[in-house]
Amino acid sequence: MATALPDALLSDALLRGLAAVVGESHVLTGDATAGFAVDWTGRFQGHSPAVVRPRDTAQVAAVLALCTQAGVAVVPQGGNTGLVGGGVPLHGEVVLSLGRLSQLGPVDPDSSQVTAGAGVTLRQAADAHLALDLGILIASRDSATVGGAVATNAGGLRVLRHGPMRAQLRGVEAVLADGTIVSHLSGLVKDNTGYDYPSLLAGSEGTLAVITQARIQLVPRAKDPVTTIVGLASLDELHSLARQAVRDVPGLLSAEFFTQAGLGILTEHADLAPPLPMRAEAYLLLEACGPGALDDLAGIVAEHPAAVGVSAAERARLWAYRERHPEAAGFLGVPIKLDVSVPAAHWVRLASAAAGVVADVDPGARVITYGHVADGNVHVNIVPAAPADGRHEDAVFSFVASLGGSISAEHGIGALKARWLPLARSGPERALFARIRSALDPSGTLNPHVLPR
Repeated sequence: MATALPDALLSDALLRGLAAVVGESHVLTGDATAGFAVDWTGRFQGHSPAVVRPRDTAQVAAVLALCTQAGVAVVPQGGNTGLVGGGVPLHGEVVLSLGRLSQLGPVDPDSSQVTAGAGVTLRQAADAHLALDLGILIASRDSATVGGAVATNAGGLRVLRHGPMRAQLRGVEAVLADGTIVSHLSGLVKDNTGYDYPSLLAGSEGTLAVITQARIQLVPRAKDPVTTIVGLASLDELHSLARQAVRDVPGLLSAEFFTQAGLGILTEHADLAPPLPMRAEAYLLLEACGPGALDDLAGIVAEHPAAVGVSAAERARLWAYRERHPEAAGFLGVPIKLDVSVPAAHWVRLASAAAGVVADVDPGARVITYGHVADGNVHVNIVPAAPADGRHEDAVFSFVASLGGSISAEHGIGALKARWLPLARSGPERALFARIRSALDPSGTLNPHVLPR
């Protein structure tokens, strides 16, 4: 298996080789690597002997071939907005930063598709055409990249309408660890000529190949969107109302939730006034589009206290309450960010009991829950009072497993969840993962400490 270099520099020969491929200014060493060795939360901090910044697929291939020949491990990195440590060089790996692969092709209006380099931000992909949009909407869209979104199978705020990133994918170009380039970017919807390796790479967390370009299916841009926040007395009531919206609002785009626990932190630390004049225990954010959206949402809201936004400014103000929730725990300390899902029938139990499950192992912990109502997903953010030694993850993940759920709904396994993967995947499944990895990366070059090998 390829080797990380925790306490040593790369050989002069390898550094010269990398510089010959990408240029000396794009091989960063020493203090210049620091920003690439820590994640957004600050929880995962590693170190790297070098950060290499190729500009195109050919340079990625040459870099990987050199590293594989030298037996040096590589961590691919996109916008570094991940939350499970999967893109951080925790064991001294070389970082392959893909930010310079930023070419965005013209939109094909006949297929409503576009080919984007791995370093294109999700915002840039979403703005590529006036009448079309990217189906994936996440809070970090200004810095999260297409390559990272594919590699982690990003979800977000419109999964109930458009599905996760895998559902937007119509092809990829990628480089195997030995430098072999595989490319299938025709974008055909009907193409039964072999294995669907683009779908396999979606969610692979940089362990099978390095994605350099993606062919993306765009969706019609929402017309006349309307956003509302509804105040409710309980999560059970919130869930029932969200289910009604899924049934009765044809143009429904999003069904999101947050609670008073997170809102209170944001109003104190983020200068956000409460969205409603009266306090509620739980808040449901709904967004819908189309000519009847306002009336459709009014029928759902009925007599409940609510705020409604129609203009772009009004809608952005309401969305801020949900989209700033990932920041809330960070105001209190270094958070543990857990992202879990359960069958829809158990969503209320998960959302209601998560804080109590954490309190059983750490009574002083602060817990903020928020997320997506219609697809069984809850983000459980914990600011621990007791040592962050795995007790919090063990409690939440064991509870989720008892409900038949997943320990990772959107963010992946990375470093954070590796030891708990057996809760979600059987022995034969994990063995299959290892066989697939061995076939595509026999040298163990790519992200060797993430997912089973």
